[in-house]
Amino acid sequence: MPRLGPEIPAVAVIADAHFHDIEGDYNVAGVDVGSRRLTLRSWADTARSTRVFNESFVALPAALEDVCSRGIRHVVLLGDYTDDGQRATTDSVARLLRHWRDRHNMSFYAIPGNHDVFGPLGKHQSTRFLNASGTTTLVTSDAEIAALDPGQPTVTPKMYCDGMPAGLLPMAEFGLTRNAAYRHWETPFGASDDFAMRRHDLHSADGLTTHRLVDASYLVEPADGLWLLMLDANVFEPRNGSRDIARKKAFLDSSNAGWNALLRVKPYLIDWIADVCARADRLGKRLMAFSHYPVLDPFEDVSGSEDVLFGRTDIARRTPVQAVGETLVRAGLRLHFSGHLHVAARSDWTSGSQGLTNIAVPSLVAFPAGYTIVRANGDTPETETVSLAKMPLDGDLLELYLAETSKPGEAPEPALQASNYGEFLNWHIHALVVSRYLPNDWPLELREFALHGSLADLCRLLLGKSLETTATREALNAMTGNGSMSAILDDWANAHDLDRANLNTSPLLDLVVDWYRLRQGSTQALAWVPATKLRIYRILATEFGDTSLTEHKSPRDFLAIFLGVLGRSIERATRGAPVSLPVDPS
Repeated sequence: MPRLGPEIPAVAVIADAHFHDIEGDYNVAGVDVGSRRLTLRSWADTARSTRVFNESFVALPAALEDVCSRGIRHVVLLGDYTDDGQRATTDSVARLLRHWRDRHNMSFYAIPGNHDVFGPLGKHQSTRFLNASGTTTLVTSDAEIAALDPGQPTVTPKMYCDGMPAGLLPMAEFGLTRNAAYRHWETPFGASDDFAMRRHDLHSADGLTTHRLVDASYLVEPADGLWLLMLDANVFEPRNGSRDIARKKAFLDSSNAGWNALLRVKPYLIDWIADVCARADRLGKRLMAFSHYPVLDPFEDVSGSEDVLFGRTDIARRTPVQAVGETLVRAGLRLHFSGHLHVAARSDWTSGSQGLTNIAVPSLVAFPAGYTIVRANGDTPETETVSLAKMPLDGDLLELYLAETSKPGEAPEPALQASNYGEFLNWHIHALVVSRYLPNDWPLELREFALHGSLADLCRLLLGKSLETTATREALNAMTGNGSMSAILDDWANAHDLDRANLNTSPLLDLVVDWYRLRQGSTQALAWVPATKLRIYRILATEFGDTSLTEHKSPRDFLAIFLGVLGRSIERATRGAPVSLPVDPS
């Protein structure tokens, strides 16, 4: 049934654009490509990162082009709109948004993420950019760091990441301050948009250090009946002791803080959220809330299995605790959009008759790249995730990457053979698993097994009896040529209608990488994981998975927990809405 009242316009939500201006001036020579002089990150840096760098230069305009082509004029930026908050980069983002606002009548509503600003005074940033020779040059705002570099570093204030409010000023016109066209605008502190009037106190745990810091939160009504609640969930909590607040180490890690720390450090925001929710209900406004950080666990890991598997990784530290959802449900919040974790997912929390939904919006520069559209005219808002998979790649960048990585007798990196952005990111996550996740998070012997084993090897180990007490490689060697184990595997495969030859030729690494794809992309990842493989994974998860284990004392335990987590990721992906078809922004 259509909602009574004014027509509510659709809103596009873009998260984690991490824009890097490859044509920008960072006081470094860069690389001449055709008629362009480009400031680029290397493929080596890209392969180890949870995001791609240079491709952001095309991805953000491509997303805006697609948004514009759909007739959508309201765009929310969920933070991390810059690569790392560098002054030159923030200025480039602001120029880009002005172009789309002035020429295409689009309106932007930004909220900062942990990469855009830092604390009250900011922090230094350092990056290595490619030279024409294939080497790299350190470009930094920190003269002390430059003095330690053996090369010929560049020191420039353009690389500095400003604090608050200085880092917000270039973006102030995009929702962060009042606009005469808005029907309503306010902050937790009142009607003034003066940053000097929007400050709160931050205290160290020992109570000996206090800093005053701007809170960038605001409520805006850009169209009749539509309320966008933009929440600054950045928390820059001072460390104990006297420290130089111009240094990063003066504050606890804001990347890992999010809503878990906000409940403790910014309680006034909860009161304001409750007041806004009550007013929205009373006035009949359609309220949607946005912040950089998720308020519900996008992985729905209620058993804590990933903590058991890998320990307290960055992902674990950045996952909101249950109290966040409970607090916001009590405040009356129903719909929230987040970024930060580069995940495409929907999570729901119900308490009594009240419910809260968190829509995790994918990044533009990580698998699976896309943005989200929300339409709120019906009784229940509808969301759609739009893929950027068909976006063309910059051939000049691919040539530079190939020149960097080419080695005699070795096959080229698969990502560099991609025909579009989706394929590029699909292979990027493969490179990321091999170069970062396996070395950092997996036990050594299972890391080697994942790199070199097959699905048949995995089944042999799980069907055998020696994995509890014997090292993985020794257990596998003992089964090689074992006729009875071969018969057991044949019988098991036949019972599940599986092709034994397919198990033999299917790399175990594919299963591992596919789990990371499903974990990050949920429903969106199904376009990249063949249904035949998904069926095998589901059988393995059902037969051998176990998320009830609270520790892993043996390789069998680790594999059982991992397969249980894989099963949960498959269920999350397959119960979702149909996969959005990739669009061609060109």
